[in-house]
Amino acid sequence: MSFETIMKQVIPYTEITVSRLIFAVIMLFMGFILSKYIILVFRRGIQKTKIPDLTVQFLTHFLSIILYVIVILIFLKSLNFDVDSYIVGVSAAIGIVLGLGLQDTFTNLTAGVCVAAIRPIDTGEMVTVNGQTGKVRSVGIMSTELLTLDNQLITIPNKLVWGSSIVNMTRMPTRRVSVDVGISYSSSLEKATEIALNIMKTHPLVLKEPEPAVVTTELANSSINLQLRAWAKTGEMVTVKNDLVAGIFDAYTKEGIEIPFPQMDINIKEIKPKEGGKHTMEQDMTVQEEKILLEEKCNVE
Repeated sequence: MSFETIMKQVIPYTEITVSRLIFAVIMLFMGFILSKYIILVFRRGIQKTKIPDLTVQFLTHFLSIILYVIVILIFLKSLNFDVDSYIVGVSAAIGIVLGLGLQDTFTNLTAGVCVAAIRPIDTGEMVTVNGQTGKVRSVGIMSTELLTLDNQLITIPNKLVWGSSIVNMTRMPTRRVSVDVGISYSSSLEKATEIALNIMKTHPLVLKEPEPAVVTTELANSSINLQLRAWAKTGEMVTVKNDLVAGIFDAYTKEGIEIPFPQMDINIKEIKPKEGGKHTMEQDMTVQEEKILLEEKCNVE
């Protein structure tokens, strides 16, 4: 049997000739070699850019999958398989998968456009978004980056930024500083209020309008709780807060206004021994008076 006859022979149970099979195998082999070469060149070229390694790895794998699928389709086409219908079916399936998989991507993209257009937050502003607090570092197409006060970087998808309440702490030019302090019931409420007002009115960074105020917020079990309210420029809030906390403590100490603090008295009771027994001591921890007076460290809201 001649070589030409062998090449024209049809493989049993198929319509594929030997020559066509050999040609398809060669195409498959050459396709894989060419694909690896293209992937190698692509990887080397993209690594010369500033693209992160993770992105390079993802793009390389994505390209290799596409090339290998193309090679396999060419191999099947060489064997006279009708791959057109398969391509249409696979394309439809891929479209559905991508549509479902990229749903969040499109949502983030749309939310990013809304955030950029309406600008509820801006670069450099201190905000609370989706329960996270920090300074806005950037508002990207897909996500927003916040930098916390202890230098942690938080990345929030834009759909969560747009879909949640946003607290912007630095957008307004002025804000109110609130300082809580408690005084004992034996102290003069009128005198304590007068001292607090004087501290706020004489502070150079406290605004005259709106006027500072002192409000009695609660008659607690062991103290009368007051709140100092002063308005200041947003950028000077921290300074004003610290000055008021230190100032009210020093002034109340000098003027004899008692700031209550937790207190407990411990009595040691001696118990006489019974006959034939040993002498024992018992600590009877009792609270003599309801004198658990809370020293609140003038926390600011």
